[in-house]
Amino acid sequence: MKRLWGCLLAACMAMGAVGARAEDLPVLKVAALEGGTVNWELDTIRHYGLDKAEGFELEVMPVAGNPAAQVALQGGEADAIVTDWFWVARMRAEGQDFTFIPYSRAVGGLMVRPEGGIASLGDLKGKKIGIAGGPLDKSWLILRAYAQKELGLDLATETEQVFGAPPLIMESALSGEVDAAINFWHFMAKMETRGMTTLVSVSDAAQALGLDPETPLLGYVVSDRLVAERPAMVAGLKRASRAAKELLARDEAAFARLRDQMNAKNDAQYAALVAGYRAGIPADAPVDQAAAGRMLALMADLGGEELVGKVHDLPPGTFLSQ
Repeated sequence: MKRLWGCLLAACMAMGAVGARAEDLPVLKVAALEGGTVNWELDTIRHYGLDKAEGFELEVMPVAGNPAAQVALQGGEADAIVTDWFWVARMRAEGQDFTFIPYSRAVGGLMVRPEGGIASLGDLKGKKIGIAGGPLDKSWLILRAYAQKELGLDLATETEQVFGAPPLIMESALSGEVDAAINFWHFMAKMETRGMTTLVSVSDAAQALGLDPETPLLGYVVSDRLVAERPAMVAGLKRASRAAKELLARDEAAFARLRDQMNAKNDAQYAALVAGYRAGIPADAPVDQAAAGRMLALMADLGGEELVGKVHDLPPGTFLSQ
């Protein structure tokens, strides 16, 4: 009996120690768009304990949009957000110390209805284009540059643009209210399953412009201060993100458990979303900074200071080096 009580006491003490260690893990708070696709990866990291395996605990802070996430990061309410590296370059040029860890290279494209009579970019002259993301959307800017290079066509002046939220642009395109649409990749996947086709992908347009389509546009953004003070946690976030990607790239069950939050209306949409996510997984390699510099120069030329501020050359430290 004494031995039994001794074993029970030892077990309780061990469990208490494990609990204490779990509670002592540093928390990394990521502000993420509520309902956004990044939550698929964040949910995977938490569900499989990929954060705890790296010595930190991931906490997700839902926000209403990208500006809210950026404010949360700048105000210290969040440790990390997911946004594009153009914003990071602009912030570094203004003296702020943010740096970028690649998350996704998934980009959109220009979609049309087969029955709409648009077979080439030239057919868009005088037509109406629906654009998600606003007049400074990167996909729109790259496609504008591509049309100018290939056809001498200025889409900004030769077409009518309608800007709106991604779901609205999708429905407007499907109904024929707009003649073509530029949307985010996950809405494009849904549009494709409903009969629309891609006229020009942003990836192909970027390549034709001499840009590298492998350059990831979206990533986790953290401060240099966090990198300096908690280098192991930042490195752990990078590894946990990669581990989640590798899991989602090969394990059908890992994706199936996310289906409810993917908002897929049917099996075809689900399959398209899975394929789109997997196609957007960036290489596990350093970002080609020369290629990124060329892309930044193009964005600065087309988007001006409203998009990238006064930066024209890629600031050192934009991409996390470790």
